[in-house]
Amino acid sequence: MLQSTASDLFTPWNKGKLIGQRPPLKKQEIWSIRVRLQLSGKVRDLALFNLAIDSKLRGCDLCKLRIRDIATGCTISNRAMVMQQKTHQPVRFEITEQARTSISDWMTKSNLKSEDYLFPSRLKPSTHITTRQYARLVKNWVRMIGLNPAIYGTHSMRRTKATLIYKRTKNLRAVQLLLGHKNIESTVRYLGVEVDDALEMSEQTEV
Repeated sequence: MLQSTASDLFTPWNKGKLIGQRPPLKKQEIWSIRVRLQLSGKVRDLALFNLAIDSKLRGCDLCKLRIRDIATGCTISNRAMVMQQKTHQPVRFEITEQARTSISDWMTKSNLKSEDYLFPSRLKPSTHITTRQYARLVKNWVRMIGLNPAIYGTHSMRRTKATLIYKRTKNLRAVQLLLGHKNIESTVRYLGVEVDDALEMSEQTEV
């Protein structure tokens, strides 16, 4: 009979699992997911996907949005502001025309009113979808276009537009504001910006 060893009894929680920052989506991948959702008639998923990309919100804040947070009557706002659950600080975000159109289609289809959750639970309409449900949807979306769902998650959605903005502008402060981070160090870690890159930008900034 084999003797159990300490390594047999205490298996590391991350053994065989992929860990680390969730990668953002690339432009081509965003386009591919949108097309798949449009062709399959998934109105809610398309609205959720577009708003997730635009808002750069954490899953807990995105899931509990109400119609009143992003619209006045039937008119979707160009910009919105919410109080973040994690930091208790407000953060503003833009809602592009593409997102506004898909949200409007979803509101019309579901007959949603001002006080309703934007993404209500299908099992309990009086509540919103959970972050776990949102995470499952994200994995379904990336799986549709052949990406590994084990690698991507809800933070992939949050990081996508922020990463694209940073790559285009190299403006960490702007990305910090858009993500609602309290300090620039959090933004550096979140985007995976190399320290040397951050220092180089700092040296080039005259005060």
